[in-house]
Amino acid sequence: MRFYLHLVILFARTALIRELMFPANFCIQVVTRIFWFSARVALFHLIYGEVNNIQEWTRHQYFTFMATGMLINGIVEMIFMPSCAAFCESIRTGRLDLSLTRPIDVQFLVSLQRMNPAMLSQIMLALTLLTYSVFSLNQPVSPIAIGLYCFYVTIAVAFFYSLMIATACTSIWFGRNQGLYDFWFYLTIFAQYPRSIYNRSSAAAEFEAGEMLQFTFSWVVPILLVVTVPARTLAGMAVDWRFAAATLVSTLLCIAASRMVFRFALSHYRGASS
Repeated sequence: MRFYLHLVILFARTALIRELMFPANFCIQVVTRIFWFSARVALFHLIYGEVNNIQEWTRHQYFTFMATGMLINGIVEMIFMPSCAAFCESIRTGRLDLSLTRPIDVQFLVSLQRMNPAMLSQIMLALTLLTYSVFSLNQPVSPIAIGLYCFYVTIAVAFFYSLMIATACTSIWFGRNQGLYDFWFYLTIFAQYPRSIYNRSSAAAEFEAGEMLQFTFSWVVPILLVVTVPARTLAGMAVDWRFAAATLVSTLLCIAASRMVFRFALSHYRGASS
């Protein structure tokens, strides 16, 4: 474990050195994140100037949700996204052969060898918004709620990682997977809004597309739950304790499944000379 921890620190240090070799590009990435963050906050500030709540979410509860989504997205894009994209490219170019010869777990190496330190700015902005929103709720937050929140955020990151690495493995059969970023972008669009947004407006309404989306992205690919649940926990909204155990088991199964997909994909990799 000490060896792998040392490698993670080494990967992070190398990524920071690589980014600082091009400081202008690094600054542009940070400024872009700040602009995107400011635009989203300003947009919903204007919306909540006209309404008191959206479904069950008040202004500061929704900002708690927004900060949670940005935090999870920032962690995943900082730690795993660059490595998964590089993994796809290494399959096409044959550089994966070098990774296979290293005396280290291959999935660990291809998952963490590249990082994006510029995304740390988004994480800091998300934590700032989260702190402001929670204090603005004017209600006590128990240590248990904070612990559950950290637990659910960890679960969300692990779920997104397992989904991402399994998607990246398809490059072994497709040869090139340029759609990884597009897939991640479209997937996170649905996670930007609470699950209740997709509820139908009245009990007499017919089955609508919104409810189909809610069901699909809650129980088939649960991207609506991985952000909504931790936000509800910290905002003081009801969350079933039994759900924590269910999410842990489900995430462990997702990680195990992604591990199996990775090993199965490697068994079909034929190297640069094939």
